[in-house]
Amino acid sequence: MGLTKSTLFTAEENRMADLAKALAHPARIAILRHLTKINACVCGDLVEVLPLSQSTVSQHLRELKRVGIIQGNIEGTKTCYCINPKVWQEAQLVFAKLFLSNPNCC
Repeated sequence: MGLTKSTLFTAEENRMADLAKALAHPARIAILRHLTKINACVCGDLVEVLPLSQSTVSQHLRELKRVGIIQGNIEGTKTCYCINPKVWQEAQLVFAKLFLSNPNCC
């Protein structure tokens, strides 16, 4: 969506769409599942777990980090990634608000 069109929507709607976009790839879901399971990870470990190249994993990590759902700490030549609890909770709340609404149509 163009920048001018996004201004027609609320900040909450734009944030939800941005989070949804970041989650809209099975590799990113697999990354998040892995990180929640082990609670921390270096990028090289993810390459061993996922059927993707290092550069592809890095692109997906970059997108997840862009929206803040993960955070990374540089440790020497590697970056250790983990779930950002504040944004994780934000995503849970924003999607729960949508999915728990009561649609009374059809």
